[in-house]
Amino acid sequence: MIIAVNKPSGPTSFDIIRKVKNITGEKKVGHAGTLDPFAEGLLVIGVSRESTRKLGAISGSEKDYIATLRLGISTDSGDRDGKVVESAEIPKLTDKDIKTVFSQLIGKQQQIPPMYSAKKVNGTRLYKLARRNIEIHREPIEIEISRLKLLDFQENDITFSVTCSKGTYIRQLGVDIAKSLGTVGHLISLLRTRVGDFLLDDAIQLKDIKQLCKFTEN
Repeated sequence: MIIAVNKPSGPTSFDIIRKVKNITGEKKVGHAGTLDPFAEGLLVIGVSRESTRKLGAISGSEKDYIATLRLGISTDSGDRDGKVVESAEIPKLTDKDIKTVFSQLIGKQQQIPPMYSAKKVNGTRLYKLARRNIEIHREPIEIEISRLKLLDFQENDITFSVTCSKGTYIRQLGVDIAKSLGTVGHLISLLRTRVGDFLLDDAIQLKDIKQLCKFTEN
């Protein structure tokens, strides 16, 4: 069974997996793409060995996000959960300035995974090294931004939507946007709204999983 879950902000993706295991009693549970703890939205979960085998193809699908970038302050993690590491002046910006930067970020490109990520390098997840203040070389990966749209610009906050390929770190995209605008920044919110054919509008809450499983069995 494949379940689309609406993950709240706070728990890790692995926390959600553990909860689904407890609710369903199924030992083999996986997800089709990690969401950061501060992020919320669509988490596609496979329950049972047969279902988890399908997650690789789902994970490789395009994804949609809505994010808010706060300019003028950067954190070590690139999001609101990190420690402030730098402050910078914010130039006078217009919607046109932001849209120009967005247009330059469309297409295939190389992105270096952030240290605060679940990506494994030499068998160790990067965030575990980052927590020990260890920074290592990371090879860039090819990603593709197919759509980047400005939704709102108020004071120091830019809200945008993005459609991107597998492996794209929206936190790093936010950092790159801020840099291109002549300042620094970090994400204060991140919502995933689509993974391939799965939509957030169709996702269920964690509390409803047990009822869904009972309904499916019947």
